[in-house]
Amino acid sequence: MSTVLRSLTGVFTRRDEVPADPAPGTVTLRARGVAVERDGGRRVLEDVDFDVVAGQIVALVGPNGAGKSTLLAALAGEMRPSTGTVELDGRPLADWAPVEMARRRAVLPQNHTVGFPFTAREVVAMGRAPWARTPRQDHDERRIADALSATDVHHLAARTFPALSGGERARVALARVLAQDTATLLLDEPTAALDLGHQEQVLRLARARATAGAAVVVVLHDLGVAAAYADRVAVLDAGRIAAHGPPREVLTTELLTRVYKHPVDVFDHPVTGNQLVLPVRGRTD
Repeated sequence: MSTVLRSLTGVFTRRDEVPADPAPGTVTLRARGVAVERDGGRRVLEDVDFDVVAGQIVALVGPNGAGKSTLLAALAGEMRPSTGTVELDGRPLADWAPVEMARRRAVLPQNHTVGFPFTAREVVAMGRAPWARTPRQDHDERRIADALSATDVHHLAARTFPALSGGERARVALARVLAQDTATLLLDEPTAALDLGHQEQVLRLARARATAGAAVVVVLHDLGVAAAYADRVAVLDAGRIAAHGPPREVLTTELLTRVYKHPVDVFDHPVTGNQLVLPVRGRTD
């Protein structure tokens, strides 16, 4: 076999490969010394070390402009770091072809736009595209149906995506990510456009995926939700990770008051014992 033919054979074999599910505790994404520059050299991330672990939800929190979405984009391979490295399943992101990355991680962006009037079901079905020419394409119909049902949008399947409300589009976009069925999920503010009930539904879905072995990164603004659902919380402040660890160790009155520049109360619910995080309101002392 010629060198060229052997090379092409390797490419097609790799592209048709179905990755194995990571064992619990496996680091699926690793960032080391990551910095990102924007707007002519302005650094929005600085020297970030960060691990994404199978079987866990890690929440990225922090004030506006702290670098949460930028870090998520760097982890996803959608933004190249100025310095530092990001590895997916032990290999630099640059070593993966797009279809290979799409079989290993799924990304939910903040904005949900589609350039053509696809139906909601067609948008969800796009999540199955990476599995074409693999044994997993046989699961397409079931994964699509399960994702539509899990996000409570099955009744919207025939409607065009642009005609949906903001919250409905957000849930359809999440259904696409769930249908993609990857070992790592990167979710950028998945609850931002949703009512209270659907917010809880989305976080329960994330919890279920992590319990089943997936690695989940979620950008959140609601600190109480982070405390309730995350295994680990990373608090970003001015492009750096100010604290990182279990919610009860990280979400403290002192740290949050300093980072958010507003007094914050952290206490336990008197009945459930769950950690609550609330801004101080109406106090004049």
